[in-house]
Amino acid sequence: MHDPTRRHGRSRIALAVLAGFIACSLERSTSLHASELRRTAIVEAVEKASPSVVNIHGRKTVPATDVQFGAEAGRQVNGMGTGVVIDPRGYIITNYHVVEGVRQIQVTLADSTTVIGRLVENDPRTDLAIIKIDVDSPLPVIRIGSSNDLMPGEPVVAVGNAYGYPHTVSRGIISALHRTVQVSDEQKYNDLIQTDAAINPGNSGGPLLNIDGEMIGINVAVRVGAQGIGFAIPVDEAMQVAAQLMSVERRERLYYGLEGETVRDEEDFHFIARTVKPGSPAEAAGLAPGDEILAIEDFTVARKLDIERALMGRKTGDEVTVKIRRGDEESSLTLAIGALVNPTPNADEQIWTAFGLRLEPMQTDEFQKLNTRYRGGLRVQGVRPGSPAAAEGIRRGDVLVGMHIWETITLENVRYILNRPDFAQLRPLKFYIVRGEETLYGHLQASLPK
Repeated sequence: MHDPTRRHGRSRIALAVLAGFIACSLERSTSLHASELRRTAIVEAVEKASPSVVNIHGRKTVPATDVQFGAEAGRQVNGMGTGVVIDPRGYIITNYHVVEGVRQIQVTLADSTTVIGRLVENDPRTDLAIIKIDVDSPLPVIRIGSSNDLMPGEPVVAVGNAYGYPHTVSRGIISALHRTVQVSDEQKYNDLIQTDAAINPGNSGGPLLNIDGEMIGINVAVRVGAQGIGFAIPVDEAMQVAAQLMSVERRERLYYGLEGETVRDEEDFHFIARTVKPGSPAEAAGLAPGDEILAIEDFTVARKLDIERALMGRKTGDEVTVKIRRGDEESSLTLAIGALVNPTPNADEQIWTAFGLRLEPMQTDEFQKLNTRYRGGLRVQGVRPGSPAAAEGIRRGDVLVGMHIWETITLENVRYILNRPDFAQLRPLKFYIVRGEETLYGHLQASLPK
């Protein structure tokens, strides 16, 4: 006998099961969709870059503002900052002000390992420095982008040791380009990237990333008292300075004789030879202007920095394979590394060697603000530890206005003094410094120029 109530009951049960199945399917579909939305381009950019970002900390002495000239008084402060790995052997780029005066540079890697680093080279003018740590295995290297094609409004990400909180990530946009920022009497930055990504104390030296996870700037400064205003050094300038600081000519007296520039197409970066110096190892190897340098040994070349990295640690006479593209054809050449023979130092290097000073000419209107009777001067941008200048207490921000009976308005004025036949008889060399509203003097036991 047919029971309609049983049929209706079965129908209700079937409908309930079907509804539950649909609900579960929809829930799972929505869940999967939400999970996919979480993995944004920013998340992926941070994942790509973070392994190459390090935290830097250490104690430094900040000079007191009320001590007499030449005194060593000051206060100890804890410094912190960020750095970026640019070579797997442990070479890291950061801001010079992060490591300036730090006796023991402590570097913490992404895996929380802490090692001691050492300052390799620095450029106070651009506030960039290279430090080195010893590693047992290769470190991940940051992906380097370009700052030539940046657009206001473009999204960016900052990563750094903000207020001591490691690997802090903040996001924002490029607010403006080509900013000039005077942060102190001693430091002025030109052509900076302005961003509203949160950049705080401790972020200095860390990367500013584009949405592809490429470093397009090095975070350097914040505007005190303002929110959403931070600045970064464009990566193209930073990499040019890094190439100079890691130059094998400068550091190891090796010579290859090739200059060029980096160009970018839709696919990649390319390093094009522009100058091959006559009689150089590069010319002897058969390199010519217009050649694209693809690789040196196992190092892919996209920038001048890559050439310096490829030749670091080699010796005079070593032969390296250089892969090039000329027109539509690729080939390999053999370059024998030469020695830099009796280089003629420029004024900057002579002054650094003799006195331990990095000096920069001052604009007339800038110097006139000092309200001094002198006609001009050279601002001290760096002092080498243990140098004659350091022994006399000269420090960054001082203005050198005279030596012996001569004024020092240009670097060539100082070079003239160094190259005088009677320079040895002038030592110790009397010098005059303007610091704040005071004019001070002392005596330098300078090294003889070679």
